[in-house]
Amino acid sequence: MDKAERPDRRALLAGALAGATVALAGCSSTSAATSATSAQPKARPTTPAAAFARLMEGNERWVSGDLQHPDRDPNRRQLVAQEQEPFGAILACIDSRVPPELLFDTGLGDLYVMRTGGEAVEPVVTGSVEYGPMTSGTPLIVVLGHQRCGAVEAAYKSIRDGKPLPGNLQAIVKALQPAYEQAVREGGADPVETMARAQVKLTATDLRGNQDLAPLVGKGALAVVGAYYSLDTGKVEVLVGAPS
Repeated sequence: MDKAERPDRRALLAGALAGATVALAGCSSTSAATSATSAQPKARPTTPAAAFARLMEGNERWVSGDLQHPDRDPNRRQLVAQEQEPFGAILACIDSRVPPELLFDTGLGDLYVMRTGGEAVEPVVTGSVEYGPMTSGTPLIVVLGHQRCGAVEAAYKSIRDGKPLPGNLQAIVKALQPAYEQAVREGGADPVETMARAQVKLTATDLRGNQDLAPLVGKGALAVVGAYYSLDTGKVEVLVGAPS
């Protein structure tokens, strides 16, 4: 009888231990999930300098790989479902390697993002950029160009060679003509990179002097920053307009 009972006792003991382990693991997972989803989001920056600092801190994390992935859980989704107050508006290129939300390590409801080829601007794009500052007090606009921009290169070659691009691509070429002309005047070893940087500066300057945005800039409620993203390093370099 002893020998017959021992396997049963061992089986019962093993089962009890396994059950306890599962229960503890469940508690641990629930606690971790609760902790992760109940974390309070950071306060929204309300000044140009604070918004700019938040973005650049995020970019530092992107460069180092020490990412926080903030504002990306179901609680955040629920929080912004009825109302949004992004602290920044980003006008960037369509390039698949330059997603603003990732390279600034931001999340849901943090940024208005407009993306056009080579940051080309026309009235509907300008209106989209104006939307945040004029309707919800967004204190920062960033015009973000980038290294090895295909749209800028295509426009540069089209203008240089006098060969229009097909379809509506020619509209991008037309929008980038001033940047091309400035790049020609400046010269340099890499005219396409010079043109890409010129496009950022010209666009930021135009937005800063915009009749609707200029009053906000003038009273310190808005900053318009021109910046440049390195595909090689992931770092965002400020070209013009950093708020103090």
